[in-house]
Amino acid sequence: VASCAQASLSQLTFTWVFNEYPHFVQQDSRRFISQETGNLYIAKVEPSDVGNYTCVVNNTITKERVFSSPTPLVLRNDGAMGEYEPKIELHFPDTIPAAKGSTLKLECFALGNPVPKISWRRTSDVSFPNKVKLKNSNAILEIPSFQQEDTGTYECIAENSRGKNAARGRMSFHATPHWLQTMTDKSLSIEENLFWECKANGKPKPSYSWLKNGETLISEGRVQIENGALSISSLNLSDGGMYQCVAENKHGIIYSSAELMVLASAPSFSQNPLSRVLKARSGCDVSLDCRPHASPRAISLLCDANKLSINFRISLFPNGTLKIANVTKRDGGTYTCIAKNQFGTASTTGRLIITEPTRISQGPSSTEITVGESIVLPCQVTADPALDVAFSWAFNGQPIDFHQDADHFERVGGSFSGDLMIRNIQLNHGGKYVCLIDTDVESLSTDAILVVKGPPSPPDLVVVEEVTDSTAQLSWSPGQDNGSPITGYVIQARTPFTVGWQAVDTVPEVINGNTLTATVVGLNAWVEYEFRVLASNSVGMGEPSPPSTKIRTEDAMPDTAPTDVGGGGGTKSELVITWEPVPEELQNGEGFGYIIAFRPVGMVTWTRAVISAPSVTRYVFRNDTIPPFSPFNIKVGAFNNRGEGPFSSIATVFSAEEVPRVAPERVSAKSLSAADIEVTWELIASTPERVLGYEVVYWEDDTKPDTVGKVRITGNYTAVNVSGLQGNTQYYLAVCAFNTAGTGPQSVPVNVTTKKPPPGQPPQNVEWNLIGSQLVLQWDPVIALETESEVTGYIVSDIISLHPENALGYLIRTLSEGGLGEGSEPIHIYQLSKSFPVAVFYFVFRRH
Repeated sequence: VASCAQASLSQLTFTWVFNEYPHFVQQDSRRFISQETGNLYIAKVEPSDVGNYTCVVNNTITKERVFSSPTPLVLRNDGAMGEYEPKIELHFPDTIPAAKGSTLKLECFALGNPVPKISWRRTSDVSFPNKVKLKNSNAILEIPSFQQEDTGTYECIAENSRGKNAARGRMSFHATPHWLQTMTDKSLSIEENLFWECKANGKPKPSYSWLKNGETLISEGRVQIENGALSISSLNLSDGGMYQCVAENKHGIIYSSAELMVLASAPSFSQNPLSRVLKARSGCDVSLDCRPHASPRAISLLCDANKLSINFRISLFPNGTLKIANVTKRDGGTYTCIAKNQFGTASTTGRLIITEPTRISQGPSSTEITVGESIVLPCQVTADPALDVAFSWAFNGQPIDFHQDADHFERVGGSFSGDLMIRNIQLNHGGKYVCLIDTDVESLSTDAILVVKGPPSPPDLVVVEEVTDSTAQLSWSPGQDNGSPITGYVIQARTPFTVGWQAVDTVPEVINGNTLTATVVGLNAWVEYEFRVLASNSVGMGEPSPPSTKIRTEDAMPDTAPTDVGGGGGTKSELVITWEPVPEELQNGEGFGYIIAFRPVGMVTWTRAVISAPSVTRYVFRNDTIPPFSPFNIKVGAFNNRGEGPFSSIATVFSAEEVPRVAPERVSAKSLSAADIEVTWELIASTPERVLGYEVVYWEDDTKPDTVGKVRITGNYTAVNVSGLQGNTQYYLAVCAFNTAGTGPQSVPVNVTTKKPPPGQPPQNVEWNLIGSQLVLQWDPVIALETESEVTGYIVSDIISLHPENALGYLIRTLSEGGLGEGSEPIHIYQLSKSFPVAVFYFVFRRH
């Protein structure tokens, strides 16, 4: 055992260093460091324990650390230590006092060879509660939150193969005093009596004493002390001060403090004056309270201006309260309360006004109303003019907030009217409305029940069952009828192919309000459906139910044939057949496709082809034996995994034709203007191929085919104008025939040059003069450039004038073989009257 001196153990912890810092001794079943004594115990010394040991004391408050001088441990040379029974070297006292709620630690360690094992027990054989903890190889028994039931005798047992030894100690329970009842500050008037009592608990039971301003109080005369109770009779000013109740036992002492203020003052009504004006309803009881602030208590007297006479209706109580029963107008007047004590006198005055009872002249009445309508609930009273009247409304027990609910509720009326207007009534506005009338002297109320009728609430629990390829059985539960019985239901359906919800046919056709099941008919096969139900009553149609779960109808053979069956065209030896595909919602099942049947007109046997792609809209049959432009009967049907459906009606189409083999002859071209060329040709007289029309191809440079332009004309025409060309430009042109198979060979190209463009300069200096009914216009002549066409004349055009309706507009342009030139600035001529004639013109241009 190595010892370590210590100071106050409550703030110290101990560790030991072996040889060099920071190599600390590790505790186990063989080594133990007591936090009670600070000593290091080694139950059985081993050769590895030889060395120097230093005690380290740690202060948990100041964080200081102190090292002792090293203590050497050496082995004796007088022979090996034999085995011996345990010797308890460290144990707890025979009696251990423990405070309530404290944590108790018992240490027990024994020397011995072999190393002893430590165990614990209670001599009463009562098992340890779960809170008990064993630490450091059972060398420490820890009992947290010590309670009365933890008391008793505890035994530590050290045992090895050579024997055992035990140490015992008794745990006694004690509790420092704690307050059950404390004192509070008091303010009492002079000559009043004081009583204070404090109560404490503890073990042992605490005793009491009293202090005043830190000095011990003695029970004598006016001051009496009995245990925790203090009483002082007939207080005077010297009794004021700070008092303390003291409770103590041998384990502790506690204090409860409070201040006593002894008051002495003349009466004052500054805090509790009579109301300047007090109103009371005729026939009720009135109390006038005279409550002066005075120390000691004042003597109070209430009287009116005519000297108060006490009778069976009028009572004056010792506390200064005046009570008048069944008041009348004669009781109205001025009342004065006078208060007196030895320090002075004070008074307060108020006026009592007696008013007539308030009566409700018109209140709301219970009624029914429809959603969306508006209503006014009246609330009007007859009241005494001296009263202030305030109106408020409550709805289903809650006050109406007219600011927050301004969209629906509004107070209307005058000073004696508090009518309630409800706009755009909704279902949630149905209930009990109470008008509350408050005056200075009384409160009244009147109420009415408002029943709001509206379309039914949504049905619920829509269930789909018994589904076939075209029908579905539905059931549902009804929603609230909202004040009007449900008269009928409507079922709607939605699929991935519809736009929104659509009404469906049902059996029964009309679903009355008592029916909660129906069969939906006319559904498409193999389509995913959702259903919802809407209820109606005399008010209207309600909101729809939540959608049902999605269901798919059973599959079936197609019952819809493709539409718009036709075709024709294509290339040589082809028969082209086209149709409008069957929509997905009408395909009735998986594996959908088309059956194409065709035969030459006049034949009996059909040739069939199958297409398994539901989106295909065209089929081409190729065979070198098909004559060109030969008529065929065709029809298209549908099929799916369940079988074949109907065919379309029979249509007639022609096989592909061949392009015309002959080119037009006698092609010629003539320039009409700077932008237009007229092309002419002879019709193709005889060819086995069909000619639907002619196509003119033109280009600017014979070496640049990418400059090609085309003009096509359908029918037996022999001429066409090509427009939008460049002026003074040479063009090459050729003509060919075309049909549905394409264009035939081109004619021999011809070339022609377009006219020079018209002058780009407009007429200038235009003047006009009105002589009688004649309008004379004059302008400067336009001289064409070398690259422009010569001017052959001028043209005057009417234009739409943006001026007032009496203004006429004209424009002058040059005329040449290249076309019309640029226009002059517009000329606006104002009519003197609506009958002004402007039919005669004289045009003159100035010559230079």
